[in-house]
Amino acid sequence: MTAFDRPAGVVIDLDDTLYPQASYLYGAARAVGRAGAAAGLDPVRLARAVRRQLVAGSDRGGTIDRALHGYGLPPVEVATLVPVLVAAFTGYRPKRLPLFPGAAAALASIAASYPVACLTDGNPLIQRAKLAAVGLSDSFTAVVITDELGGRSFRKPHPAGLRSAAEALGFPPADLVMIGDRPGKDMAVAEALGARSIRVRTGEYATAPDDPAATAVVTDLTEAADLLLSL
Repeated sequence: MTAFDRPAGVVIDLDDTLYPQASYLYGAARAVGRAGAAAGLDPVRLARAVRRQLVAGSDRGGTIDRALHGYGLPPVEVATLVPVLVAAFTGYRPKRLPLFPGAAAALASIAASYPVACLTDGNPLIQRAKLAAVGLSDSFTAVVITDELGGRSFRKPHPAGLRSAAEALGFPPADLVMIGDRPGKDMAVAEALGARSIRVRTGEYATAPDDPAATAVVTDLTEAADLLLSL
């Protein structure tokens, strides 16, 4: 497939591609705050400490540990509270997450013309809760959560996730297009397997450098759908 021949299938990222991940993280931070209140901590102050760590890098490990240190707790109390608060974070189940404007219609139009897989990184319990909350699961032929393939080390740009999505769609990776918001993950995994890629400039990494470069860069999923449907 050359740069914009019609692909055989489409693979789409979840976080910050279909919906603003900040909306999930804000709710999860509040859930941690509520859990901390049971241990005598100020829930508002703790939630703010968690959000500060998430803003500093939402996919780094140790968020709760750093938040508790920032709250000012001694190490012995941190060690005691971390398991409870991590459970509150991973157990957070939003009823609904807001999509980016036009994302639902764009995904529906893509799915009407192509087989579509969702490829996402993260704790499987969390990612499945997000998928339920955005209400788009029926649009996907397959959903691949990379942590289910072998843990955090299998997150993009590790090629296992895109390979698994390609197998589920029934096409080689080189015949697919990967749509996502993060060059270092979504574009990088596509490049590694010879797939094409479309970068959307949405979410936390909207202004990150185009490295590696995508086959095409668009504003959002609506423009990505327009491009794919024009082929």
